[in-house]
Amino acid sequence: MGLNELSGVLWRERQLLELLLFKLEEEQLILTSGRTQWLGHATREVESVLDQIRDAELGRAVEADDAARQVGAPEGSSLLVLADAARPPWDDLLKEHHEAFVSLTDQINALAEGNRDLLATSHRAAQETLMTLQENVQTYDPRGATTGSTGGSMLLDQAL
Repeated sequence: MGLNELSGVLWRERQLLELLLFKLEEEQLILTSGRTQWLGHATREVESVLDQIRDAELGRAVEADDAARQVGAPEGSSLLVLADAARPPWDDLLKEHHEAFVSLTDQINALAEGNRDLLATSHRAAQETLMTLQENVQTYDPRGATTGSTGGSMLLDQAL
């Protein structure tokens, strides 16, 4: 009852967070390899895992409230509050879950930020490449507004 079910949900959520970390790592490998034809698939897989995590979080909230009632803590209590109120071995187990969540969340945030940076860099590079293919390259005027260049580049052979 209560703590046992909560622990089961927490283990499932940890597995999902590890899967998310793996999928983000896959996404990063695709981005760094330049084989972006698979990027859409990787992104859909990340979104699928995120949906599963959202569902698991709803189940965790229900089980956490049951566990809170079991240990005499207020409903909506954090994992650490539940751990402090629980008896051994549940106190240590809940603290270990908390530490694992913090670690996984830090790793996921760092990897997601790296992937966002890679995507932004790739996007800028693609825009710059496309701009070089245009006859009228967009630049900025002294006021910061975009403007087309008025003249093209010219090479002058001084040997003539």
